[in-house]
Amino acid sequence: MRILHTSDWHLGQHFMGKSRQAEHQALIGWLLEQVATQDVDAVIIAGDIFDTGTPPSYARELYNQLVVRLNQAGVALLLLGGNHDSVATLSESRELLAHLGTTVIAATHEDPATQVIVLPQRNGEPGCIVCAIPFVRPRDVLQSQAGQSAEDKQQSLQQAIQQHYVAVDAAARAKMAVLAMKLPIIATGHLTTVGASSSESVREIYVGALEAFPTSAFPPADYIALGHIHRPQKVGGLEHIRYCGSPIPLGFDEARQQKEMLLVDLDSDGLQAVTVLPVPRFQGMVAISGNLETLAGAIGAAAAEGTRECPAWLEVTVADDDYLADLPARIEALTEGWPVEVLRIRRQRGNAATSLQAEANETLDELSPHDVFARRLQQEALGDDMQAALNERYRAVVAALTDSE
Repeated sequence: MRILHTSDWHLGQHFMGKSRQAEHQALIGWLLEQVATQDVDAVIIAGDIFDTGTPPSYARELYNQLVVRLNQAGVALLLLGGNHDSVATLSESRELLAHLGTTVIAATHEDPATQVIVLPQRNGEPGCIVCAIPFVRPRDVLQSQAGQSAEDKQQSLQQAIQQHYVAVDAAARAKMAVLAMKLPIIATGHLTTVGASSSESVREIYVGALEAFPTSAFPPADYIALGHIHRPQKVGGLEHIRYCGSPIPLGFDEARQQKEMLLVDLDSDGLQAVTVLPVPRFQGMVAISGNLETLAGAIGAAAAEGTRECPAWLEVTVADDDYLADLPARIEALTEGWPVEVLRIRRQRGNAATSLQAEANETLDELSPHDVFARRLQQEALGDDMQAALNERYRAVVAALTDSE
């Protein structure tokens, strides 16, 4: 059985005024080529197929296109909901997509057996059993208790999620007994684990409740396919617990990462191999820094990643000369004639006062709602404990509003 493990596509992302539609269209074409040449039996997308709970129409069209093309190729698709995904949006087409070889698990279920999925090989025979666990919303597995401290809430949520994994794993092994055949077991997850290294574009999902799920709390599966962290990595150095990462850079801090998907080979004896499939770069993205003298050379080097038809996107951090009022005009002059487009200019300030002024020049495209609220709190004469409590309360309200979409 050969699985293609991917996650965090974020279809519909609006990045500093730019659409990622062309990149995602190219990504789908590349994935279908890999599915054919690598003889993939099934694809697992471990959460965050969409960037928001209300994706634009072109993002839904890309999603549907992926489903149809995989079905035409005779390849099963298992899609797990992520923290960016709306349960309602994913669930609305679940029954229809089931007729196209796609299984959607948008949220956790009370009956763990409904999250046990048998993925077929191309010949139609059972290939593996999946404990299909999406992003776990605290309200789905836990009831709040009055008087709990933040530490108590974190511990309770961790235990509740672990118990959910145990229940689904038990249901998977019961399913195997019914099938009367030995199959490898895969578990999924969309969360942060202990030791995982994230990037700026990853938004925390259990803030104030669960910062990281212990690796030891996962069930004894043959392979654990994780999503949410955009940087591809083994967890704790373990071969069978993996983040595949996002297939395209979702922020300038990811621009230097080699994006990838993972080919996972399993048989009745368990995991046999994990092979990295490097994903091509479909849009040049480069973060450069320096003063006006050194930036000219850096811009020229970055231009190698762009073309006249598809200029490379730049984030420029200016040092030493950052006090200049006409800095944007000077940067524009440096880029003239090169196949590049500057999406953001940062000023590197040498003291706290000028740093605050630089932050004031940022646009809302650069900040999350949590960033805006946190910076507003910093202007108040509040203690660290009060700021932390207010931040936690704000994040809980935002999470509740997002979940209700």
